[in-house]
Amino acid sequence: MDLSAFLSDQGAAFGVAGGVSWRAALVSMLLAYVLCQAVATTYAATYRGLSYSRSMTQALVVAGIVAATLMLSMGNSVARGIGIVGTLALIRFRTNLRDPLDMIFVFASFGAGIASGTGSWATAIAGTAVFIVVVGVMRLSAFGSHRLYDGIVRLRLPVQSNADVALQKTLRGVCRHFALVTLREVRQGEHLEYAYHVALRDRDDEQKLVTELSAITGATGVALSMQEATVEL
Repeated sequence: MDLSAFLSDQGAAFGVAGGVSWRAALVSMLLAYVLCQAVATTYAATYRGLSYSRSMTQALVVAGIVAATLMLSMGNSVARGIGIVGTLALIRFRTNLRDPLDMIFVFASFGAGIASGTGSWATAIAGTAVFIVVVGVMRLSAFGSHRLYDGIVRLRLPVQSNADVALQKTLRGVCRHFALVTLREVRQGEHLEYAYHVALRDRDDEQKLVTELSAITGATGVALSMQEATVEL
């Protein structure tokens, strides 16, 4: 007996609904996997949060496969659709998505899976491709960033000296702009502790700034804390 003919005749036995052949179901599953793998890869490459989750990345891959399975199972049956919705209503998603973009990635995976499962393969491919391109462009262009400063520099200077003049000169030479955050007395009023927001002329000038500040007469406790792109100061 021809195996292909047998599988075609027994399509219902393979859990395929709505008259969809098992070949179409397999293609839909594979397409959902490939597209969601691309979405997950984009997520991992563009993620700039403070707590990366490997489980989140893996969930993006399998979410589309699950969505495709549900759509294939639903077919054109309203009864199946109601049953599936009722089953999903019993699930409690307890994962806290801190970044709104994480939620969009989840929807992108489900969207790719749903489009694949309904046989809208061109829509699935085009939609996923446009999503990946747009996310990549926004990441490379730093779209939406309002970060004005690169970091915070702290140091202590003696009160009875002209060290503050040298401090201002150094900051003007290395930084595009800077702003005083805090100024307080330490060591029983013998020293002043400065804290400045700084925006460097060149992102590679961190060591230069620390070196020049440390060279100021009487300067102690020089520390530079650079900020990640995810932190908006």
